[in-house]
Amino acid sequence: MTHIAFPLTFDSGGRSAATGTEAYVRMLIGQLLLTSPGERVMRPEFGSGLRQILFGGSDPSIAIAVELGLQGALNQWLGDLVEVGQVQVTSDEATLRVSVAYTLRGTGEGKIATIERPVA
Repeated sequence: MTHIAFPLTFDSGGRSAATGTEAYVRMLIGQLLLTSPGERVMRPEFGSGLRQILFGGSDPSIAIAVELGLQGALNQWLGDLVEVGQVQVTSDEATLRVSVAYTLRGTGEGKIATIERPVA
């Protein structure tokens, strides 16, 4: 199955570029993780709140709470497309890294999506 690529680009024929299911799901995971609740006008509850933890310190209990929150958001918004396995959040001095292990529901194929963003 093909989906519209994000960010929106055009193919050589001038049509909206398309992407496969695997890339589409990876893009959806990135959008969910990097969107803050309240950011989308028509879906104010959409998002994960990941950006809010950047200034929450490095307490291990915060990391566990964030991982559980992210897993809940992924299940809520993408549960029809993926079965979420492990969510791991790590942060070093300059980079926040989120790894999501998931299984595509349509194919049963296991994948890992890693999202990295600079902290500062």
